[in-house]
Amino acid sequence: MKVTTAALPLLPLFQRLLPGLPGLPGLPGLPALPGLTELAGLPGRLTGLSLTLLKASALEAAILAGHVLLYPSGIIQERRPVSALPLTDSQEPQISPPTPRLPARTSPPVVLLHGFIDNRSVFLLLRRSLAQHGRHQIESLNYSPLTCDIRTAAELLGRHVEEICERTGSDRVDIVGHSLGGLIARYYVQRLAGDLRVRTLVTLGTPHTGTRVIPLANAHPIVRQMRPGSAVLEELTRPSPGCRTQFVSFWSDLDRVMDPLETACLDHPDLTVQNVRVSGIGHLALPVHPAVATGIRQALDTVEEPEAGTETGKGAGGLTVA
Repeated sequence: MKVTTAALPLLPLFQRLLPGLPGLPGLPGLPALPGLTELAGLPGRLTGLSLTLLKASALEAAILAGHVLLYPSGIIQERRPVSALPLTDSQEPQISPPTPRLPARTSPPVVLLHGFIDNRSVFLLLRRSLAQHGRHQIESLNYSPLTCDIRTAAELLGRHVEEICERTGSDRVDIVGHSLGGLIARYYVQRLAGDLRVRTLVTLGTPHTGTRVIPLANAHPIVRQMRPGSAVLEELTRPSPGCRTQFVSFWSDLDRVMDPLETACLDHPDLTVQNVRVSGIGHLALPVHPAVATGIRQALDTVEEPEAGTETGKGAGGLTVA
């Protein structure tokens, strides 16, 4: 790269824009200029970042298009298993074979909870991945897009969990919540004694401290509850001593629905938390990407339950998918 003396007056400006860069030996015909090598490599770094953003944006667009096609299939609440087959006038009762009792160490049922203006179809690939790796009791809960209160949705979730536990004979469940779904599940765990029923709660791109994205969306009451400083989020900051649930929060460094990005990290002194940073994908890809699905399976397969108050921090885990 040829640097002429005409560029010298601009170099102090670049040094101020890139503070703390180490000094370098002088180039031929020029005095020593701190940070010149880093400055020369800046276009390459910006190009790499731009390519990553481009890939993530293209993936988000593809996922959105596919989800629009699948959305109608998830509008109706999924069917619950029945214990007996239907009768006809000429048939004797046909009792279905009893469900075999699960071994003591079998994992609990998994409940999937979608985000704002969405439905259970978003979990199609994640559900398939969990089933392929031994999770056969998987259920989704649809809540209405007209739901206007996180507390009401959390009460509905609580009734759904109780029904699952009664039907399956399991004492506890695991929950995976995407975006708003994670916040609803967290409210159930912390404020409605849901920690008695929820062993592990995995959140994907959930605004734990509130997001400022799309101010015009404030017309919807439940969006206002997802804003920083809302009454619901204030309730979630209150003490939760002895909470039995483990929390695993996946957050993406390219999630444009989270503003700021770190709002998807969970930090509470009374909760057992692991925050996992995901690099290379956006908000819509979190419940879809196979690498994230692997991370979710690993989180759910962790059977140890450390004492409440153990917080492993934002740097506890990392996942690069691009």
